[in-house]
This record gives sequence, C-alpha cells and structure tokens, in this order.
Amino acid sequence: DEICTHHSFYSISRIKIKATMIMNRFANRAISAALRTQSSRGYSATSSSEAKVAVLGAAGGIGQPLALLCKLSPEVTELSCYDIVGTPGVAADLSHIPTKSSTTGSLPAPVSWPLTSNGGLKEALTGADVVVIPAGVPRKPGMTRDDLFNTNASIVKTLVEGCAEFCPDAMIAVISNPVNSTVPIAAEVLKKAGVYNPKKLVGVTTLDVCRANTFVANSMGVDPKDVDVTVIGGHAGITILPLFSRVDGAKFTDEELEAITVRTQFGGDEVVAAKAGAGSATLSMAYAGFLFTENVLKAMRGEDVVQCAYVESDVTDATFFASPVKFGKDGVEEVLPIGDLTAYEQQWFDKMMPELKKQIQKGVDFVNK
Repeated sequence: DEICTHHSFYSISRIKIKATMIMNRFANRAISAALRTQSSRGYSATSSSEAKVAVLGAAGGIGQPLALLCKLSPEVTELSCYDIVGTPGVAADLSHIPTKSSTTGSLPAPVSWPLTSNGGLKEALTGADVVVIPAGVPRKPGMTRDDLFNTNASIVKTLVEGCAEFCPDAMIAVISNPVNSTVPIAAEVLKKAGVYNPKKLVGVTTLDVCRANTFVANSMGVDPKDVDVTVIGGHAGITILPLFSRVDGAKFTDEELEAITVRTQFGGDEVVAAKAGAGSATLSMAYAGFLFTENVLKAMRGEDVVQCAYVESDVTDATFFASPVKFGKDGVEEVLPIGDLTAYEQQWFDKMMPELKKQIQKGVDFVNK
C-alpha cells in the first residue's frame, strides 16, 4: 500500500508539473498578445474613443483607490500605474477586473507588469492623455499642507520633468500637497523645458467641492448630488472659499455659516485627526481626483464640462486661482469669472489673497533658487 501511495503521489506530481508548464505557455502567449495589442493602439487625445491615464504615485493611499476608480471608468482605455514601490502588484491586481481598459505598472527600475524589457517613468508616461499626480507623503496630526512642502516639492518636480520629456502634450492634474505651491512648481519646470501650456496644467480642488456639497446637503436634508457649491481660491485652509450664498434654498444663521465654511476649509484636518496618525484624506481624495479626471476625459470627447480647478488665471491678481473652469478637447478652454461676493465672502477673500500669493511664490522660488 505504501509503494502504491508513493507511485500515486509522484504520478500526480508529474501531472501537476506538466499542467503548470502548459498553463505558463498559454499565459506567456496571452501576455505577448496583450503587449502587441497595447503597442498597436496608439493612444492619444486625437482619438475620441481611446484615452490613456497615467497615475503617478499609484501604490499609495490615494493612488490605489484612484487607480481602481479609473480602471472602472468607461472613459479610460489604458491605465498606467507608476510608483517607487509596489506598482507591478497593483497593476496585476487591477488587471483582473473585467473592464475594457488595459493596465500596466512601472517602477523606476526596469520591472513592470506585464513583464517587458522597458520599465520606469518613460513607459508610464509615453502616450498619456491625462497624468494624475497623487504622489508624495501624507499629512500627520499637527502638520499643515505647507509642512509637506520640502518632500513633496521635490517629488512633483521630478515627476513633472518626466512629463515634460515623455508626454509634453498631456493634461497634468496635480493632487500632491501643498497644491497652492506644487502647481506653480510644475509650471516653472514645464517653462524651463519649453513645453508649458497653461491649458494643460491644473490643481485638483474637487475634494473641496465634494466636502462643501456634502456638508451643505446634510444641513439642508437634501441629496448631495443635487447640490453644486462653487469653491474658489486655493486648496489649503483659509485659501479655500466656498460660496454657500449661491446655493438655492440654503439658509444659515451667521454662526451656522461660519461653522460650515470653516469645516469645509479644514475638512482635511478632521480626517487627519480621526485617523490618529495613520494618514490623511485618501479615499475621499481618490474619489474627487477620479471625478475630476473623468470629467476632463469627457471634455476631451466633446462634452460640455465646467468644474472648479486651480489654474493659471487672471480673474484675480494671484497668478494661480481656483474658480469654475470650462474644459474642452484641448484642456482648459475658459477660466470663468467668480462674480460678486457677499460681504461675508469678501472678508474671507481679503484674508485669503496674501496667503495664497505667498504659497504660489514659494513654489516658484523652489524651482528657480
């Protein structure tokens, strides 16, 4: 009986090994076919049905859920994930989701999924229509977005240098904080490379709008989807100015208006404190970044899209400012005026502007020092 058991074991083992070899051959053929298909697609903004989105920082707390949402979007046909660690695994995981978009994951070293001889930033960015940058370190309790400056400024500078070289015509959407400074950093990098186009560089402030919509809808007892608060200024503390006076049916006492305004401005602090050192707003930021990205892709297809964004602007005397922006096939089509402010909003506006200009200049100086 013992001899028979051993013979059965070895026979089964040989069968398993042979089956594994056959499966590997089929897998390799499938990967090769996928790579040939990807290389022949020629993704660019010139095709209305195809769009490549690159997520830089795709293995992080924002990057992973952002990449997941992009993978689920019918607007995305190729999803490219890049980070300093973990992206081959993230991409392999995402690639099992049955949507039409292909998925690749690249590291700074030549290791990627699917396995190819070329890795790194060039592979991630080449042919990209939209580049979303959530890369960087998160905030911890007691930290402001500005405290992140030295680390995240260098990260954004390096990544945007890659964009300038490998996808100079792509729309670049910056999530990495402090956005008030990192967007000017990106602009200066692109200027130095001779490829700066103000229509193709934006700071993502959509989370401020999401928070404002959520907070005011909850206070009114309505569906947040039926609310669209205009949020102007920047993307940090007092530079965030929600214009609740323009929400139909919204009525606040002075105390209520102050409370909901400050909560919107410092909503990020609320999450940082609640996570108790374990990170900052990642899931809500990923959702907001996805909403922004998908709207940009819809605009590239010809849909009418207006959303708030932090862009080069002349609506105020700050060189960059968040306000409603009309997007089109070539990126920013028109920066819309902010309109008249109430006395309450004007007080916040006057308080905001010196701080916003200071943070913008800090970004400019970082590149030109």
